[in-house]
Amino acid sequence: MDEGEVQAKRRQNEEEATSRRAKILGIPYLDTRDFEKDIPLVTSMLGKEQMHKDFIIPLKEGDEVNPYFFMVTSQTPSSTIDKLTDDYDSKGLRTVFYLISNSAYQVFMLRHDPPMQVHYDDIEIASEGDSETIHQVSKTLDSVSTDKVFDYLLDQADKLGSSDIHIENMRDVIRIRMRVDGILHPVAEISRDKYRIFMGELSSRANVSTASNKPQSGHMQMEIHRDGASHILNIRVEMVPTMYGHDAVLRLFNFDESLLNLDLLGITEEERGKIEEVISHPRGLVLMVGPTGSGKSTTLYSILNALNTTERKIITLEDPIEYGIPGISQIPIFTNDGGSFAEGLRSVLRLDPDVVMVGEIRDGDTARTAIQASITGHLVLSSFHANSTSAAFSRMIDLIGVNPIFSSSVRLLIAQRLVRRLDKNKEAYHPDESTARYIRKVLEGLDLSEYDFDLNNITLWREKPSEDSPFGFNGRTAIMEQLVVTEPIQRFVRGDVRDINTNAIEATAREEGMLTLEQKGVLAALRGDTTIDEIGRVI
Repeated sequence: MDEGEVQAKRRQNEEEATSRRAKILGIPYLDTRDFEKDIPLVTSMLGKEQMHKDFIIPLKEGDEVNPYFFMVTSQTPSSTIDKLTDDYDSKGLRTVFYLISNSAYQVFMLRHDPPMQVHYDDIEIASEGDSETIHQVSKTLDSVSTDKVFDYLLDQADKLGSSDIHIENMRDVIRIRMRVDGILHPVAEISRDKYRIFMGELSSRANVSTASNKPQSGHMQMEIHRDGASHILNIRVEMVPTMYGHDAVLRLFNFDESLLNLDLLGITEEERGKIEEVISHPRGLVLMVGPTGSGKSTTLYSILNALNTTERKIITLEDPIEYGIPGISQIPIFTNDGGSFAEGLRSVLRLDPDVVMVGEIRDGDTARTAIQASITGHLVLSSFHANSTSAAFSRMIDLIGVNPIFSSSVRLLIAQRLVRRLDKNKEAYHPDESTARYIRKVLEGLDLSEYDFDLNNITLWREKPSEDSPFGFNGRTAIMEQLVVTEPIQRFVRGDVRDINTNAIEATAREEGMLTLEQKGVLAALRGDTTIDEIGRVI
């Protein structure tokens, strides 16, 4: 899905949500997409200041016969609507109010009150050894006005789809790198003067101190407007003192409720079916496992979004809150200040939730509390650090001991990795015999009748850089290992099996039909979704 399709999908989901909200509020809904960029603006009914303050826009001027039309958003105070209605009614005039989406409001306001624009060149990611591009981007950053450089860098990182910005002090310069599709790329080198301005803005917004000699964590948000749509960029800030100054890593979470969707994870129908079957039950424990940056949070939030209906009460405990989702009660847990997930979970269970998400299970107390909650009528979702589902299962047993209750509570473990997805302009090739032997060994014993693969004449794909895709990749896709807890797996937790180790659990799970991360990755490479080298790098 290219950027235009993503924006269209994002806007469509927002319009559908606005339509539902209009029915609840009892205000007619208006979809403005067909005319918002060219309809003549009405400037005589309201001033720009009130339009900004009250999130209201005049649509059509009326008269003694025809009503005056206004567009409002969910942020418009009801007192504003009541006052305008009364003011016009006192003059014998009628008013009509339509509910529009926030994106529609932004489009109209950009026409009513366009900001003064200074154009700066977009940042380009340099290929390996391309010092000229780095030099040009460095010059661009130096040319950006001091009050805009921070916002400019964040906006460019979002536009490039970067997940992290790394600000690194070196002896003579400050290096900026961005992680795009899981790979760190050098972007620019800036002077220490720009660095001080940047860090001053960062410390102010994220509530961290450039004078501290200890590692710090902070959080901030920025609203991004692009191509008629807007979204919230959540930014987690990690800062540490180094030899030459404070290094910072900004982790970008592109909050887009429309993209927190099981349909958009790139998983197969079978994988989605297993998830939906488990979460359709009112109780049980679902664990997401994997390293930082493997997409655990996105998958968990997508599951929450699928469960987010008016019939369910959903509560999350997070450190920190990465995405804000309407309809869900989200509670921050400040573990750095002595807070604990276990204590928070015990508290929220008194609020009678149907679904609880615990940001991470880190200790035995949290694990036992989550298990207890999952057998008393709650569906509990959480994440856990392990390399695979079998390793997570083994580690959980080490954490809480042989536990018959755990055997009846845990329903599904999902291990996940993100690999770069090949651009459509990919190149087919036949691998060498060593690689072919490796592929046959990984897939040995699997029923491949449903796949169009010939393991005697293997075809793989590799990246083919082009002007539109300089690295030959376009986004990332999820590789997912799913361990459904069946009776043979439960025997490990109950203590029926003496030899409890990762290999034994994995062997049993494979007998039950589980495909490992490595097998899923190799199958993805054979489908042409990614490269075999990428599978080796990530998995």
